[in-house]
Amino acid sequence: MSRPRLLDLFCGGGGAGVGYHRAGFDVVGVDLRPQPSYPLPFVQADALAYPLDGFDVVHASPPCQGYSGHVSSSGSRWAGTRGRLEPRLIDAMRDRLSAAGVPYVIESVVGARPYMWAPALLCGTMYGLPIPRHRLLESSIGWPAPAHPRCAGVASAYADAHGWDRRDMSVTGKGRHAGTSGRWSEIMGVDWPMRQHDLREAIPPAYTEWIGRRLLELLS
Repeated sequence: MSRPRLLDLFCGGGGAGVGYHRAGFDVVGVDLRPQPSYPLPFVQADALAYPLDGFDVVHASPPCQGYSGHVSSSGSRWAGTRGRLEPRLIDAMRDRLSAAGVPYVIESVVGARPYMWAPALLCGTMYGLPIPRHRLLESSIGWPAPAHPRCAGVASAYADAHGWDRRDMSVTGKGRHAGTSGRWSEIMGVDWPMRQHDLREAIPPAYTEWIGRRLLELLS
C-alpha cells in the first residue's frame, strides 16, 4: 500500500519533514536555498510557486523573522526588524493553499498569532522534550491539541541536571562552545546531522509526527 504524499514547503533542515515521514508520509522538501541537512527528497525552488499537484497534504513554514521580536505593527506584507525588511508570507501561503483545495498546515512563531486562523499551540513538554519551543500551527483540518504541561523551569532543570550552561537550552543565537549543536539536537529530538543554523530555525520532529498521525486518521 502506497504512503500518502506530503509537500514540505520552506523545509529548512527537516524538523517538520522528518516528523511527517515518521508518521507515515512520503515527504518532498522545497526551499529557496540549498539544504544539505535535509535527509529526505529535496527540490531547490520557490515555495510560493512550486506545483502542488499530486500531494495529499502540504505543510508550510514561512520565514518567521517578520513576526518575531521588534517588528512594525502595520498590516503590510513586510515588517521592519533590526533595520531590515522581513517578509510576512502567511497570508499569501494560505491564499494559495486554500485556492488549491489541498489540506494544509502552516507553522510559525507565537508572535504570528494575529495573522493565523485558530492556531494550536504546541510545546516540547507535550512530547516529553526538555524544551518548550512554543510554536503555532494552523490547519485546514482541525485536531484537539494535547494537554499543555507546566513548562516553566523545565529547560533550566534539565541543564542543571546535565551540568550544562542554561543558555544552551534556548536554541537561539550562536553556539557558545564546542558541542552546542549536539546539545541542541538532543533536546530537540533531532537524530540526523543538522547544521547549527538550521537547528535554530527548526521545530522538533515530534510536533509533526503527532500532527501527521492525526492527519492520517482524518484522511483515511
